[in-house]
Amino acid sequence: MTSKQYSPIALAFLGDGVFELMVRERLLESGTMKANTLHSLAVERVNAGAQARAYHALEEALTPQEADILKRGRNANTAKTPKNMSVTDYRKATGIEALFGWLYLRGEHARIRVLFDIVWGA
Repeated sequence: MTSKQYSPIALAFLGDGVFELMVRERLLESGTMKANTLHSLAVERVNAGAQARAYHALEEALTPQEADILKRGRNANTAKTPKNMSVTDYRKATGIEALFGWLYLRGEHARIRVLFDIVWGA
């Protein structure tokens, strides 16, 4: 199955893991910390609010094809929205996750790193 054959929600499912792994890796690179501190810092970066900010940081850096995947993820019909966040932020986070999942399936790991660097600096 090619990456185009997956639904945006399936891409987001994978992309959520890719994004979280990158956050955890970056936190480990920043120095030795206690596990609970690492967890708290990761939660600050891997949530819908932070990913909605990432959405805006990435918009100008994307190719047309990447922008299309981002929008497909954002516009996907999700079953539920968590109580503690807005529907808009949740949809933007789904777009970010779909993009990272799509790039991962395509084997574009260098591009993921470029985009993640933009997100990390935002």
